[in-house]
Amino acid sequence: MLKVNVSEASKDLLKLIEAAMKGEEIVITKDEEPIAKLVPVPPIKKTWPAKAGSAKGMVTIADDFDEPIADFEDYLQ
Repeated sequence: MLKVNVSEASKDLLKLIEAAMKGEEIVITKDEEPIAKLVPVPPIKKTWPAKAGSAKGMVTIADDFDEPIADFEDYLQ
C-alpha cells in the first residue's frame, strides 16, 4: 500500500492511476490522515454473450396478454 498526500497525488495522478491499474492500492492523505483510496476496479465479466436474438424461443407472450383483467375493470373507466 502506497501513501501519498493530496498535493502530491494531484501532481502525479496519472502515475498513481497506472499503479492502481497494476494492482497497487494507494491511500491519499491530508494532514497525515487518510481521506481517499485509489484501487483497481475488477474487470466486468459478461454472464452471457450479448448477441441480438440470443434469447429467441426463451420468451413467450400469452395470446390474451393485452386483454383487460376482470378484477381491474373499475380502473379502466
